[in-house]
Amino acid sequence: MHNDPQVIELVKRAGDGEESAWDALVERYSTLIWSICRRYELNRADAEDVTQAVWLHLVKYVDSLREPAALPGWLVTTTRRECNRVRQPRCQPADVQISEAENLWDDQAATADDELLMAERHAALREAFMELPANCQQLLSLLTTDPPTPYAEISARLGMPIGSIGPNRSRCLERLRRHPAIAALIDAEAPDTAELSDPGGDS
Repeated sequence: MHNDPQVIELVKRAGDGEESAWDALVERYSTLIWSICRRYELNRADAEDVTQAVWLHLVKYVDSLREPAALPGWLVTTTRRECNRVRQPRCQPADVQISEAENLWDDQAATADDELLMAERHAALREAFMELPANCQQLLSLLTTDPPTPYAEISARLGMPIGSIGPNRSRCLERLRRHPAIAALIDAEAPDTAELSDPGGDS
């Protein structure tokens, strides 16, 4: 995981009590917390309880985080602890100690990385999608329903010839890929070309 300057800035502003920074953090990481709750198979009420507890812990400890960039890992660890508390209330402490809260990585670090990556992807996709033109949002929403919306229905609802749906979809997806949030995520996940060079080239 990389140090995201935006996360560092948001954590610092949240520590100063800026409400908009808290709103941005909640928006950015709610998907991460809920994905962990689903992994623990919590029902909606328990998941909401866990989510509230996690954010309350952050309010309490935000000034104690030595590394603001490590917030995602802190959220993963704290959410797991809260999920265990809900599932096994007698086996878990009622509060999170600072020393424990800063112990970010455990034997499930690989799973945490996957969850963080998923959250980053969802946040980037949501940001890029909301900045698409309304017609692109409508078209892509209809094309990604489950089950898929028939082309004839899409044509009727959007007033778009059936033959234009495919080309319009391609243009909308291309705009999505060019959005800075998506482009940055693609660049971050791209393999290092130096690592792909021929190891025997100097022989």
